[in-house]
Amino acid sequence: MSLLKLISRTALVGSMFVAFATPPARAAELIMFEQAGCVWCAAFDRDIAPVYGKTEEGRRAPLRRLESGRPLPSDLAFIQTERLTPLFVLVDKGREIGRIRGYPGDDNFWGLLGVLLKSLDTPGSVDEHSQLFKNSPRFAE
Repeated sequence: MSLLKLISRTALVGSMFVAFATPPARAAELIMFEQAGCVWCAAFDRDIAPVYGKTEEGRRAPLRRLESGRPLPSDLAFIQTERLTPLFVLVDKGREIGRIRGYPGDDNFWGLLGVLLKSLDTPGSVDEHSQLFKNSPRFAE
């Protein structure tokens, strides 16, 4: 085997090692805070949950469910929680993009989520959208 082939193979193996050893960037997630007995959580489960993972929105920001009032996982410690359920928080790369308070029905939910997801494509608009959704009306108790 020639020296050039040996060097090429070594470089290829090394670059593959680096590619696979590098942890992937955290993708966006839609965090749902829920609690037992929440009628609006049940409505979400009936209307949205069965199809969410099959939609473009669901593939872009997979749903991750957490029990409200429980300690947050370390990767979500930056989220300011609320007692309101359901609470949907869109996160990306370790920061909050925005939130939807309550479950406003299927049409409104998809519209509000669409606005949040668009902010992922618009650099610098995250804070503006976060403020918009931090002040959104409360649809559930």
